[in-house]
Amino acid sequence: MVNLEFHDPSGAVEVKQAHAPRVAGLAGKRVGFVSNEQWQAYRMLPLLKGLLEADFPGIEVLPIDAFPQGNALIGNEETAEQVKASGVDAVIIGNAA
Repeated sequence: MVNLEFHDPSGAVEVKQAHAPRVAGLAGKRVGFVSNEQWQAYRMLPLLKGLLEADFPGIEVLPIDAFPQGNALIGNEETAEQVKASGVDAVIIGNAA
């Protein structure tokens, strides 16, 4: 009998840092966007902003360009500090390109 071994290239899957806690709802919350500026972000994120404002009473959605944009900037510590300092309750990140 032949015994075959395979290498799993996916790397470690252990969680080293949990995601931020989720907000219970968006009504009355302050929400920002951090965009990677990928495919159709210029079209989709303003549309999403309008839908959020129409669907959730009292929500404040910051302008799409309130924080640095693009893959080169969204992972920087300075961007993270700017988001924290803004007082947002939630952030929508990227455009799932």
